[in-house]
Amino acid sequence: MANKTTPLTILDRPNSYIGRSLSREGAKRAVAGRGRYTDDISLPRMLHAAFVRSPYAHAKILAVNVDEARQQPEVTLVMTGTELQELCTGPWIGTLSSFEGMKSAPQYPMAIGRACWQGEPIVMVVASSRAAAEDAAEFVTIEYEQLPVVADKETALDPECPIIHPELGDNLAFRKVIDNGDVKQGLADADIVIEETFQFGRHTAVSLETRALLADYEPTDGHLTIYTSSQVPHMIQAVFARTLGVAEHKVRIIAPDIGGSFGLKIHTYGDEVATTAASIKLGRPVKFIADRLESFLTDIHARENRVWGRIGVSKEGEIKSLEIDVRSAAGAYSQFPRTSVFEANQILNITGGPYKHKNYKAKTEVVYLNKVPTSQYRAVGHPIGNSVGEALVDQAAEACGIDPLEMRRRNIMEDDQYPRVSAAGIKLQDMSHQQCLEALAKHMDYENLRVEQDKFRKKGIQRGIGIAAFIKGTAPGPAGYYGTGGAPIASQDACTIKLEPSGGVICMIGVTDQGQGVDTVMCQIAASVLGLRAESVRVIEGDTDAVPYGGGTYASRATAIGGEATYQASLLLRKEILSIAGTLLQAEPITLDIVDENVVNKSDNQIRISVSEIGRIGHFQVAELPNNIQPTLSVTYRYRLHDALYIFTNGIQGAYVEVDIDTGFIKLLNHWVVEDCGRVISPQLADEQVRGGCVQGIGGALYEECVYNEAAQLQNGTLADYLTPMAGEMPDINVYHIQTPTSVSELGAKGVGESGTGAAPAVLMNAVNDALRPFDACVTKQPMTPETVLASLGTV
Repeated sequence: MANKTTPLTILDRPNSYIGRSLSREGAKRAVAGRGRYTDDISLPRMLHAAFVRSPYAHAKILAVNVDEARQQPEVTLVMTGTELQELCTGPWIGTLSSFEGMKSAPQYPMAIGRACWQGEPIVMVVASSRAAAEDAAEFVTIEYEQLPVVADKETALDPECPIIHPELGDNLAFRKVIDNGDVKQGLADADIVIEETFQFGRHTAVSLETRALLADYEPTDGHLTIYTSSQVPHMIQAVFARTLGVAEHKVRIIAPDIGGSFGLKIHTYGDEVATTAASIKLGRPVKFIADRLESFLTDIHARENRVWGRIGVSKEGEIKSLEIDVRSAAGAYSQFPRTSVFEANQILNITGGPYKHKNYKAKTEVVYLNKVPTSQYRAVGHPIGNSVGEALVDQAAEACGIDPLEMRRRNIMEDDQYPRVSAAGIKLQDMSHQQCLEALAKHMDYENLRVEQDKFRKKGIQRGIGIAAFIKGTAPGPAGYYGTGGAPIASQDACTIKLEPSGGVICMIGVTDQGQGVDTVMCQIAASVLGLRAESVRVIEGDTDAVPYGGGTYASRATAIGGEATYQASLLLRKEILSIAGTLLQAEPITLDIVDENVVNKSDNQIRISVSEIGRIGHFQVAELPNNIQPTLSVTYRYRLHDALYIFTNGIQGAYVEVDIDTGFIKLLNHWVVEDCGRVISPQLADEQVRGGCVQGIGGALYEECVYNEAAQLQNGTLADYLTPMAGEMPDINVYHIQTPTSVSELGAKGVGESGTGAAPAVLMNAVNDALRPFDACVTKQPMTPETVLASLGTV
């Protein structure tokens, strides 16, 4: 079946904002220094929390003495893990029933009796200032007995390895196998078989704004207000209410301006729950702002995986079979409530995803280590799965003597063969691999770039060209993992939209803005449907008392799910406006339209009545309407996927690099992305999401790694030691779009926020290895540091 295209709709009218780039709603305020972040909020009688954390990766807590700390000036409260336990309804267990056989030990917000990773909170000190709290924390004395540490994922399941949680029986969190087709026969049919093992370093989000929370409990009525830098206000509402025994409807979560999130801020953290418990106990506002060292020690980590892969191909380059075996490193517990196994699960789902082979076997084992818990981080699992699959395709192409672009041309799924099921068993539809590949070849000027590469090689300058195709799961559906697995995480989302007496519109959405322009996109959708100027639409998000219940922003779902809800709600409000106008004008609503804030004749655009007049009559002068008409001028619409696991996007990236074989340094020369996120609402915002995602992917590919020693002690917990990509090191990132609207919604939008991150490491590794090909060297470890490059060359 040919890729479906959406017929012309109200969004395609000449005066529509769809497909236009507007200034991001909060950009002027942010660059003027007038942003309002959690730490900017100060409340009367506010206190500050600081934490005493375990210096050991694994230790028994023999004694905790807080007497002297309680006597320090300005100290209001000192709370131990045991005291906090008394305020909790029970422990967390970070499992989902949708992951069959998964297991995790119970966990409380602060350690009780035993610390299982360096940085785990043990004691909270609350004082009139952060400085006073930190000073008092110095007087807390804790007696430890160090316990054996599990620091290496490769030995975590060995019989002689210590077991972190003896009640679990071993250090295995989750095991899964996919076995589709006949891999054994596929290998037998292959002329060439390639095997390789890849290593990926652990890293973290390093958001500009660290985790932040301000809790304010009012004891007279039991209302709890939490200001927090969160992507998922309603999930935080549910988890905190249930953990601390507060009625959920009395908990209000406000997410003000967010200084970066990237998946980091969709999780539950013990120190934030402890801070909230302190506010409940004291009846006063309590603030906690993580410092940078605390962030490195306690924010979720991701990406630590070892993957063995094997690909079988014919001499003509046809992929006959693909196998992977993944050993994935979690932390000491599975992160609640989203778990620590999604990454490994996604690696299995998407490796080799762009290709039409049928024989696929994939296995993963997720193991517990005495390190910070891991969980979802931007493009969960995709940087690993794409890197492995695309590297194997490149190696197979070299063995066959086929150009890497041509190798993909022969194996990618055809654009006219959807819907179809991938080798991993995932249903795919509305994709455009062939169009994306040909567009990339054109925009890269691929053939001439190869000629240029050859000229530089003759001069002794090693340049490499990388290609990496990808699929990306976005906007998860209710049949997937969270709701069916028992987590309080909504897969649907909603929009409430209302016409005010003045003719302005207020649009309240459950998805949240993290700086990516969600509010601008929703404004564009609503204004386009309602025939209003963008300035007449106000978008409200990030406040559970104001917006309809929703899942928030994660997995690139804001526009795909929240945008469809906004579109449908706007259509219903438009219908009522035209119905009222038809009654007042004695005209059939079908003959009317809304253009530039006025109801007009559809036939000749003659203005009949303004939208503001409809608002005035609908609110103040209802006597002008027949008694059988009761204006509401307010609509709530909820949207969810039905059978789809995700809305999948696809695309392809290209990279051009230069490698100094004497120093191992990699210079990024140029980067191209062609991706298909369905209908593009705001081209500039979509492009910048892709570019930002690429930069984050480049960081993991070249620079970022949380380095632990054999005692599971973090060695580089500062920005002086942990490298992140800087603007001066980044190449031009050229972004192009193929628009194949998804058929699961009328808006037709797919997710876009993670595509850059998911494939950038893969395309860079292929480019680097292309540069090293004359030396028979191959890099299979990320980050690709100079030391890693030189090791592949055998010079260190």
